[in-house]
Amino acid sequence: MTAAALLAASPALLITISVVLGLVIGSFLNVVIYRVPVMLERQWREQCAELAQATPHPYPSPTRGEGEEQKKAFNLVEPRSTCPSCKTPIKAWHNIPVFSYLFLKGRCASCNARISARYPLVEILTALLSAAVAWKFGFGWPALAALVLTWFLIALTFIDIDHQLLPDSLTFLLLWIGLTLSLWGMTPISVDLRASVIGAIAGYVSLWSVYHLFKLITGKEGMGYGDFKLFAALGAWLGWKMLLPIIMIAAAVGALVGIIMLSTQKQSRATPIAFGPFLAAAGWLMLMFGQELVERYLGFFNLGQ
Repeated sequence: MTAAALLAASPALLITISVVLGLVIGSFLNVVIYRVPVMLERQWREQCAELAQATPHPYPSPTRGEGEEQKKAFNLVEPRSTCPSCKTPIKAWHNIPVFSYLFLKGRCASCNARISARYPLVEILTALLSAAVAWKFGFGWPALAALVLTWFLIALTFIDIDHQLLPDSLTFLLLWIGLTLSLWGMTPISVDLRASVIGAIAGYVSLWSVYHLFKLITGKEGMGYGDFKLFAALGAWLGWKMLLPIIMIAAAVGALVGIIMLSTQKQSRATPIAFGPFLAAAGWLMLMFGQELVERYLGFFNLGQ
């Protein structure tokens, strides 16, 4: 029996492997969540420096240390992960997902500084959602595609929570992957190219219209352009039929969270709340259960036929 046949015949083994894979991917997502915004900030600084050199307006130049730091390679591969406190490179055996955190009791092995519990939580969340995808879709291309979408949504969620930012480098990549998969009939819930393209267009245009209407009425910005792009990407992956339930779930949960924050944390109505996490969560729920919900909803209109 081949490995593929074994995984197809044994759901328990597939789910177990998905958990292990999810832990490893979750560790990498922690890198993505931290480094992508830093990489973007560096790019913006470089662009500002180039603009400053091209214009006669005086701008303060970076200090020598900042300039040297800016020249060092910083991407998803380099440099090695370090302790946030003492900057000591983390050894490979101190970087095993979840287990190293528990073994070291949540502290750096070099300086004993406390390490955020968010790192193992992201790893555990990724493992659990990956296991759920494996349980839902079984072995095959739909499961692999659903895993990729899940991992993207986790990374985008935490980046938006931390920085209220949905990077184009992730949302556009997610959008094009969804369109490409629909072209080859490989999306997780069998969305054809037409439904995918319409979903991408409708997802972007709908939130773009709401944004400008809200701004016209109130003079304020209700959301960011990254939200439009994420909604477009979800439309490309899940098709246009899923857009309405996604936005309804995201808006309802977002409003509930906003009310809770206003009542418990004494924040004002002007306090911005990232909308991307609600879109991502609603999109994942529709990935997992959307087809059944849409079919049941449409079935109400056929009861009398």
